[in-house]
Amino acid sequence: MVELDLQSRYILKTRVDATSYEDACDRIQTWATTGRSGYVVAANVHVVMTAYWDSQYQRILEDAALVTADGMPLVIGLRLLGIPGQSRVYGPDLMLAWCDRAVQCGLPIYLYGGTTPMLEKMSAYLQQRFPGLPIAGAHAPPFHPLSAEEAAADVARINQSRARVVFVGLGCPKQEQWMHRHQGQVNAVMIGVGAAFSFFSGEVSQAPRWMMRLGLEWLYRFGQEPRRLWQRYLVNNPMFVLLFGAQVVKYRILGGG
Repeated sequence: MVELDLQSRYILKTRVDATSYEDACDRIQTWATTGRSGYVVAANVHVVMTAYWDSQYQRILEDAALVTADGMPLVIGLRLLGIPGQSRVYGPDLMLAWCDRAVQCGLPIYLYGGTTPMLEKMSAYLQQRFPGLPIAGAHAPPFHPLSAEEAAADVARINQSRARVVFVGLGCPKQEQWMHRHQGQVNAVMIGVGAAFSFFSGEVSQAPRWMMRLGLEWLYRFGQEPRRLWQRYLVNNPMFVLLFGAQVVKYRILGGG
C-alpha cells in the first residue's frame, strides 16, 4: 500500500505518486534492505487507461508500494492537480538510477522477462555502464501462461539468488499482474520496467531526449511499431485527453486549485 508520507493524486482511477529518482531509490533501498516484498509501477497513459477499463487491474495498481509518473501526460496531470514541482520518473531511467545505487550499496539485482539473447545483451550493457553491478541472475520465462510448477520454480530461482531488487520486463499489463501475484512470495522489491529490456539490449531504439521532453515519445515509438501500437496511441491517447480534461475542469470548479 502507499506510504503515509507519500503525496499522491488520482488521475482518472489510478493513484500516481509524487516522487523523484532520488526519492524513489531511497524508498526502494529501504524496502530492499528491510526485506520487504512489494512492487513499483511506472505508469503511463497506457497503464492508466488499462486500469480505467479493467477494475481488477486498477486494484493491482492500488496495491503497489509506489506508482511513478512514467509519461509526460501524467507529469502534467500531477502538476494540474496541485503538485507543481513534479518531474518525470521514467521506468528505464529509474532502472539506471537504481543500478547506480545498487553498485554503491552492494544490493544485487535480478532480471526477469524478455528473451535469453535480450537478457545477455542487457546484462553486458549494464555491467559495462555500471562496473561492479551485482547481477544475481536473469531468466526469460516462456511466452505461454506459466503452470503453477513453472511459476513456483521462477520464484524459488529468484529467492535462491538472494537478489534484493527484481526488474520485471513483461510489458503492461502482464508485468503488474505478475508482480501482484507474487507479492509476499518473491523476497525482493519488484520494479516493472517494460520497454527498458528492449532499449538496453539494443533491440529497440529510444526516442531522442528532446522528443521525450516535449511529450512526443509516443510518436517516435508509434513510427517504429505502428501495427502493434496503433490502438494504444490512436485510441487510448485521445480518450485519455477527453476524460482527464473533464477531471481537471471538475477539479477547478470545486476549488482544487
